[in-house]
Amino acid sequence: MLVETCLPEERNTGNTQAFGARVSSVSATEATSDVLKALSQIIDPDFGTDIVSCGFVKDLHVNEASGEVSFRLELTTPACPVKDMFEQRANEVVTALPWVKEVNVTMSAQPARPVFAGLLPAGLQTISNIVAVSSCKGGVGKSTIAVNLAYTLAGMGARVGIFDADVYGPSLPTMVSPESRLLEMNAVKKTIIPTEYLGVKLVSFGFAGQGRAIMRGPMVSGVINQLLTTTEWGELDYLVIDMPPGTGDIQLTLCQVVPLTAAVIVTTPQKLAFIDVAKGVRMFSKLKLRICATLMRMENGITRLVEVQVIEQFGIPHLFDLPIRPTLSASGDSGTPEVVADPQGEVAKTFQDLGVCVVQQCAKIRQQVSTAVTYDKSIKAIKVKVPDSDEEFLLHPATVRRNDRSAQSVDEWSGEQKLQYTDVPEDIEPEEIRPMGNYAVSITWPDGFSQIAPYDQLQTMERLVDVPQATLA
Repeated sequence: MLVETCLPEERNTGNTQAFGARVSSVSATEATSDVLKALSQIIDPDFGTDIVSCGFVKDLHVNEASGEVSFRLELTTPACPVKDMFEQRANEVVTALPWVKEVNVTMSAQPARPVFAGLLPAGLQTISNIVAVSSCKGGVGKSTIAVNLAYTLAGMGARVGIFDADVYGPSLPTMVSPESRLLEMNAVKKTIIPTEYLGVKLVSFGFAGQGRAIMRGPMVSGVINQLLTTTEWGELDYLVIDMPPGTGDIQLTLCQVVPLTAAVIVTTPQKLAFIDVAKGVRMFSKLKLRICATLMRMENGITRLVEVQVIEQFGIPHLFDLPIRPTLSASGDSGTPEVVADPQGEVAKTFQDLGVCVVQQCAKIRQQVSTAVTYDKSIKAIKVKVPDSDEEFLLHPATVRRNDRSAQSVDEWSGEQKLQYTDVPEDIEPEEIRPMGNYAVSITWPDGFSQIAPYDQLQTMERLVDVPQATLA
């Protein structure tokens, strides 16, 4: 960090070079502190924390002598809905410092990467968020929602892909019109190269030259897995998955294989649609997958009692109404998504609101998951704050290690405890803790053992109390 400065006394009295160097060193710290203090006034509305604590401020350079300050704000996603506000406020608060004459703020986003641990297929290792769009019932407009959501996110500045997971009846080839309508193979890498339309990467069984599949469920699961995991997606901020209808083996396999970040549910007000949505919500709940929004395809005359039912029965806080419009249906047949054909229309505004919601919820989920379980070396305790819970508690590392329930610690057939209490030293400390999906963490211990610790199990363990210097945020 470069800081060149001198105090008024030094300018007036001509102090020695050595004394000036000492003052300059002190001023460097003070100038940097001034800038960071000013920037800490800016609060991220999603995290409820200032942007300095969030780690957004990067490459800070201060030159007090010339009054120049430059820094970079690295946000969690290029589609951040408040990025313009951040840039404007950063300029304002730093410019307000009495010694600042020029401020140079640049905006960037974190590299695309999954928040989850584990060995992911190469194609999924550079995707930040994977969002499932599901209805659990056919014919309610799920594919229309998935495609328009994807192009809305792309319009917000994100790098986006769409995966059409319906092998029996792929919709993507009808809804978009890419110049190349066939997927290509990389013969050397044995990978799939997606096609593109208006900057969004596309993969569908319908682009494989096979049309609609006639095959049994296990074969379909294999095809979906191959299409999704062997595709060269590249760096994506959001991969939108158009889920096939139903809650069977194909859907479960897809949810378990792919590190999904969140889901969007699409439904209509009819009772039959609600019954199927309830099945889908239960499926996602068992997989610990957060439903960040529900989009209701509304018809004329439907009252808002439907919305109350969604909120009360499913506990999903974000609900969006989308009237069934002829233009939206027609765009699904024309090959041009409605949000692209009419970016200023009412439909596009609804999808803009949905897109902002998805961006914000994904950011919250990633933040909660990444900080759910951490190790505080100063008090030698594991801190746990499960997502969607206000409770935070402490666990002794040895307690966590002794409660491992894997086959290496417990006999799978007899249930006999193979790992003995004395096998784990009392002063053991974890070497690394990483998120493992939305439901667990992977803990690496000094002996090389990697323990999978589900949140549900951590919540049942004996907790530490009266820990010296323990501060629970």
